[in-house]
Amino acid sequence: MLEDVRVQLDYLQRHIPTTRRIAEQFTARDRRGVRIAFSIHLDLKVVPVVEAVVRSGAEPFVLTCNPHTVRDEVCAYLHEIGARVRARHGMSEAERIEAMDWAIAHSPQFLCEMGADLTVHLATAHPDAARSVRAAMEATGTGILRLADLPLPFPVFNWDDLPLKQGLHNRYLVGLVVWTTFLHVAQVTLYGRRVAVLGYGLVGQGIAEYARLLGAIPLVVEPDPGRRILARHGGCWVMSLEEALPQADVVVTATGRERVLREAHWPLLRDGAFLLNAGHSNLEIDVESLLTFPHRTLRPHVEEVWLGDRGVYLLARGAMFNLAAGPGDPYDAFDLTSALMLAGIAYMLDHYADHPPGVHLMPPEVERHVAAAAHG
Repeated sequence: MLEDVRVQLDYLQRHIPTTRRIAEQFTARDRRGVRIAFSIHLDLKVVPVVEAVVRSGAEPFVLTCNPHTVRDEVCAYLHEIGARVRARHGMSEAERIEAMDWAIAHSPQFLCEMGADLTVHLATAHPDAARSVRAAMEATGTGILRLADLPLPFPVFNWDDLPLKQGLHNRYLVGLVVWTTFLHVAQVTLYGRRVAVLGYGLVGQGIAEYARLLGAIPLVVEPDPGRRILARHGGCWVMSLEEALPQADVVVTATGRERVLREAHWPLLRDGAFLLNAGHSNLEIDVESLLTFPHRTLRPHVEEVWLGDRGVYLLARGAMFNLAAGPGDPYDAFDLTSALMLAGIAYMLDHYADHPPGVHLMPPEVERHVAAAAHG
């Protein structure tokens, strides 16, 4: 298993030149005594970031932000190279909380997160321990929403809103991989299908655009008036959730919020509809409520659920579809994302004291530094 990871990493490294350059700069500094807790998706593409932290002398404590996207062989490899790892595929919520408590008990000074679970848990369950944290980073819109009203005793750097991450990963790559994964998992095309996209932020925009390019008719459900105008200009039909669901052959959630599809909506779903989630939260679709109905597994990541006289297809149990059932971003595209993460960590370690508690946009100098590295 570990040998297979090493072979895959050799191939990955050939396609991430920008991350390699940022890693060389990061490891040139002696960072012994620094403790960083990670709560991230644990697939192969994050290994170069954690590996650089280990090689610098810092001590990483690695948790998962989503048990459905964990690759156990990646966890085993990170443990072998010296990271402290407490994660496995499919772990329960109780196990995740225990893992967060374990990491907090080791007094991390810095946090690097996707979804803000650790920051929220610190602030609500361990406020005394939170005061010893110097700074954190957050990579998702969902996490930034969760932190908005939280009293934070330390600065949190929002790098989700950096134009490079928004423009490439959020706007294009999630949408692309959602549909390449759909074609593989569902084994049907989008041609002529009505696709309801719930949420028209950058992720939803990419999902709707790629659906249209693949022959679908995009229906957009979005409460924000400005985004509704953007959706119309993007060639989408804009309607309410109650109008869209009875028409939709495919329903995709991309809101970053919990239970946007729930029990009250099941009677509105049409026979044969596919349900999938592309947002960060595994709770955008109320899977617990849906699976109270008779259901069976048809193929990997596809469950048929019978709602009386109608059957619908739940994909990847509502987990983040592009990562839980697919590969996530292509290696060369994720190169910018992993480079931004590592460059952001370096900035956080060096400049956290310059920022008061609260959420701050990661300074544009980090993005400029990565863009310069991308040009060699």
